[in-house]
Amino acid sequence: MASFFSSHSHTPRRVALALAACAAAILLGALGFQYLGGLAPCPLCTWQRYALIAAMMLALGSALSMDNTARVMLALAGVAFVASAGIGGFQVGVEQAWWQGTQGCTGGQPMAGTLDQLMTQVQGKPPARCDEVAWSLFGISLAGYNFLISLALAATAAVRAAIPERAK
Repeated sequence: MASFFSSHSHTPRRVALALAACAAAILLGALGFQYLGGLAPCPLCTWQRYALIAAMMLALGSALSMDNTARVMLALAGVAFVASAGIGGFQVGVEQAWWQGTQGCTGGQPMAGTLDQLMTQVQGKPPARCDEVAWSLFGISLAGYNFLISLALAATAAVRAAIPERAK
């Protein structure tokens, strides 16, 4: 198994680029659901996007870095993926009514904190709710898929960051 992760095709740079591409694909998928599918993001969805953007940027930084800096940035990308998974897991709990969401999750009209929130209020659209499943496949919501995929990406980043490079 160790030879799989240390083989030439799985260099830290390639793994980092693959992780950045995966984060970008998730973000593009979310934007597709939003702009093509009409599913507005709830506050927790937006937070998951921020964590994925951080993971993508850190993974790209890792791919462009050298030596131990690349490993540290790859590990930090893994932490960002864990954050995305944690927020997604929290949202799944809110969707399943295992616990209560944040104040902005339940469709109340809190004071606008961002330009998007203000535009939504001005246009009269109700904010997306975190406690309602807007889309699911095989009984798993988008937040559930983000939880699972982000955990897998975090594990990949952690394993690859932990493997030292061999001297050439």
